[in-house]
Amino acid sequence: MLEQAAAIARPLVRKLTLADFRSYAALDCAIAAPLVVLVGDNGAGKTNILEALSLFSPGRGLRRAEIGECVRKGAGGFAVSIELDAGDHCTQLGHGLEPGGPEQPPTRRFRIDRAPVASARAFADHIRVLWLTPSMDGLFAGPAGERRRFVDRLALGVDAEHGARVSRFERALRNRNRLLEEGVSDRRWLDAAEGEVAAEGVAVAAARQEMVMRLRALIEDNRDDNSPFPWANMTLAGELEQMLGERPAAQVEEHFRAVLAGSRRRDASAGRTLSGPHTSDLAVRHGPKGEAARACSTGEQKALLTGLVLAHARLVAAASGMAPLLLLDEIAAHFDPIRREALFAEFAQLGGQVWMSGADASVFASLAGRADMLHVTPGKVERGGVG
Repeated sequence: MLEQAAAIARPLVRKLTLADFRSYAALDCAIAAPLVVLVGDNGAGKTNILEALSLFSPGRGLRRAEIGECVRKGAGGFAVSIELDAGDHCTQLGHGLEPGGPEQPPTRRFRIDRAPVASARAFADHIRVLWLTPSMDGLFAGPAGERRRFVDRLALGVDAEHGARVSRFERALRNRNRLLEEGVSDRRWLDAAEGEVAAEGVAVAAARQEMVMRLRALIEDNRDDNSPFPWANMTLAGELEQMLGERPAAQVEEHFRAVLAGSRRRDASAGRTLSGPHTSDLAVRHGPKGEAARACSTGEQKALLTGLVLAHARLVAAASGMAPLLLLDEIAAHFDPIRREALFAEFAQLGGQVWMSGADASVFASLAGRADMLHVTPGKVERGGVG
């Protein structure tokens, strides 16, 4: 176990630089510790910092915002850079939006050690970024689409190509829906479109299923009924996911293609494709209680979700060989002192860098001397956020 732990890389952000990002005209912030606490009033800009870091992961970041929304008002683009200390070497990662010309739209840029790379997927060789935000608090009781996005984000933490896989499936799905809406009768066009939907859909379902199975196995190996963060029992509810547990992927793909072909009239009437992994759901139960997560109290759901995110962080470390950067927005205020201290203790077990935010400095008081305490005011970050 010790040898395995020593093999895990622990990259740390040592410097964060922002230019025209959200509320920051300019920020140059040095970081010294594995734990970072951002304290400030609501609206001061704490979440903006976490969002800037989250964009070093494929996708749209923890706010799921359009990239143009990240540009400071009045500016034409933005830039974010971090200096990453991997122990035996340092790497500079950067992303941003460069202003366009009179007839040119702004351009998204990604760089590693100042050399351009194609996309944020290239950052996965250097950093894995996970997060938990207040907008996720209603995950278990909310719409199924939010849980599917959550599953995809979990899969993306382990497999940086999963986001592209989901994008290809969604693009194929839109193409089929368009053909049905236009009343295309040529079976060759529909057969080709449905072949693409089936291939990409099964790939998405298989990646989700594999991630859930690996996470369930890790949770089972480490389950503790007395933990303040209860273990979760997870299953994917969907026809393709169930079939993938029983048949080869090629057979499931052929079945899905036949389902699509047989449901053209129904789907055309509905205006959308009614079968596929875009209709699947994640079922979560509170392990020790055996109760559906959506039926648990608000506090229990928050603790269950936090435990799930912590378990996923351990899975990402084991699968990638790299302890992830964990971003926790407004996390500590939701827990009583016992759970709060248990959460802080979990960070030492994870071994990666953790950034936390909150409006109440007192909830982080026990971390004084162990964490970088940063006080956030509009457009500024200064040391000394916790008394």
